[in-house]
Amino acid sequence: MKEFTISKNDAGQRMDKFITKAIPKLPSSLLYKYIRLKRIKLNGKRCEISTRLSVGDIVQCYVSDEFFEVEEKRPEFMLAPSAVDVIYEDENVLLCNKPVGLLVHEGDSWCADTLVARIRHYLYKNGEYDPKKENSFVPALCNRIDRNTCGIVIAAKNAATLRVLNDKIKERELDKRYLCVVKGTPKKQSGLLEHFIFKNEKTNTVEALSSEKPGAKIAKTKYSVLSSHDGMSLCEAELLTGRTHQIRAQFAAIGHPLIGDTKYGKPKDGHGFTWQALCSYKLTFNFEEDAEHLAYLDGKTFTVKDAWFLEKLGFKIPKELL
Repeated sequence: MKEFTISKNDAGQRMDKFITKAIPKLPSSLLYKYIRLKRIKLNGKRCEISTRLSVGDIVQCYVSDEFFEVEEKRPEFMLAPSAVDVIYEDENVLLCNKPVGLLVHEGDSWCADTLVARIRHYLYKNGEYDPKKENSFVPALCNRIDRNTCGIVIAAKNAATLRVLNDKIKERELDKRYLCVVKGTPKKQSGLLEHFIFKNEKTNTVEALSSEKPGAKIAKTKYSVLSSHDGMSLCEAELLTGRTHQIRAQFAAIGHPLIGDTKYGKPKDGHGFTWQALCSYKLTFNFEEDAEHLAYLDGKTFTVKDAWFLEKLGFKIPKELL
């Protein structure tokens, strides 16, 4: 028998969700069976799979030892570097500048070096995260950007922060702005791009269509041209929806693909770049409803002061945007 004492990072979860994280080797079929047979109890009493856990609760698991980790293993995140480009950090959140070429999470195949692994190693090294002291929580990312896009990514240091920020992102109470350099100059200096995005799962590409198609989702992007020279333009883009490759596909659809974007543009227009000229450079917290313990972030703006492609292409971020 093994007992778990519910901490702040465990509280609020359903019993079945907690057990799935705390005992990952336990098959779901046995999980539900053991709860039904009272081999998994809450404070010594019968519980339901939907029972919500509170701080201080004791979860007793009369489960075979084979389902518990016996061998002490070095955490996989230790295989990643611990260096992180921190833009802002406090006891709840960490905002970092993801470098181009780095995955935020593992893809279809296992990869030791990802942004989330680096962040966990960083927090472990600083004494803010110890997997041995956590039953179910691990520091997690609240948003993601493509491997070949650089810029701001948000990490939650505790479960309450992860819950609140996931909700705020869903309700679009975070304003995220991107910088990109595109081929040519759009006819309008500012405007709204509206398309229907259809994703091809096999090729991991999307089509930006002018009319509806079964399976396609609406995509909206506000943009403004900041400066132009030598057949290129620096643009600021604001996502009003969050679709796969949205900015890249929509600018390509109007004849202005991103410099370096060989997936949606032509190699000859890439200036020799192997990555698209795209950076998530600004984040503003615009909370409309109660943000609980994160209310202090409301109205704050954080920016990346530079991006790898700007100087190479002869552009600078206008001072009024920083």
